[in-house]
Amino acid sequence: MTRFDVFNGDADGLCALQQLRLAQPGETVLVTGVKRDIALLGRVQAAPGDEVTVLDLSLDKNRAPLLRLLGQGVRVRYFDHHFAGDIPRHPLLEAHIGTLSDQGTSLLVDGALGGRFRAWAVVGTFGDNFDQAARRAAEPLDLAADDLADLRELGICLNYNGYGERVEDLHFPPEVLFRRLAPYADPLDFVRQDEAFATLRAGFADDMARAAEAIAELATDRHAVYILPAERWARRVSGVLANDLAQGVPDRAHALLTRLPEGGFVVSVRAPLIAPEGADTLCRQFATGGGRKAAAGINRLPDADYDTFVQRFLAAF
Repeated sequence: MTRFDVFNGDADGLCALQQLRLAQPGETVLVTGVKRDIALLGRVQAAPGDEVTVLDLSLDKNRAPLLRLLGQGVRVRYFDHHFAGDIPRHPLLEAHIGTLSDQGTSLLVDGALGGRFRAWAVVGTFGDNFDQAARRAAEPLDLAADDLADLRELGICLNYNGYGERVEDLHFPPEVLFRRLAPYADPLDFVRQDEAFATLRAGFADDMARAAEAIAELATDRHAVYILPAERWARRVSGVLANDLAQGVPDRAHALLTRLPEGGFVVSVRAPLIAPEGADTLCRQFATGGGRKAAAGINRLPDADYDTFVQRFLAAF
């Protein structure tokens, strides 16, 4: 029997998998990619009797390969918090799907494991920009303020590493980064002992310094639209910058558009933190859009659709 782990390459996907493999160690085939590469289940070539675990990937975007695997006699365990649509009923499918606006996949896994590796769930939740939920989850850990701040910074840095148009844009391919995380039951030990964290921290600081020069193309009391250039640093920073802007002005919706070298944009949308709803509904109106209620995106927005997107963004929030 072969076991596959199929996971989003961002903080939430990494930390969800970290918890599971700390609780249930063993060799698995890793299938992952950049954060926006979510149609990953189609890459899995499993045989009857194999097991597949899927983490932090929309079931709706992976429905066809999921049904194919189930039909082939493959057992699938699925954890996710994105829009799922109808969840198939099948004896080989174990689905843990929740779409609360402040609960990510790391917290779904934490619930399934009874909080055994809660600190990693806190990291993933911070990385997904659910600060209040992360702080609530951390309360039983009774952490010092500096330690909690380190977990938050780790979550942000792990999430930052997942953004890019291609794996070459990243500091670490997600499967390599997971292998670096794997030995550490305590994320604070990773922060203090592994050089990968120092690399991510330095890269994040450098990219965010460049991003600080960005000026809004459109700004109102309720909306802001930013456009970043077609540069690697901009592709890496797009998601965490959107999160940072959302934290800074919680009653404003933000759209961050990063130009692609071949034309068009990759889009990150953040609903206002005071009303974290509607980002997924907006982005699903476009061909390559998806996400969750509080934060969503569009993988490729053609230049010709820019005005339409802005109009719908203003109307949505």
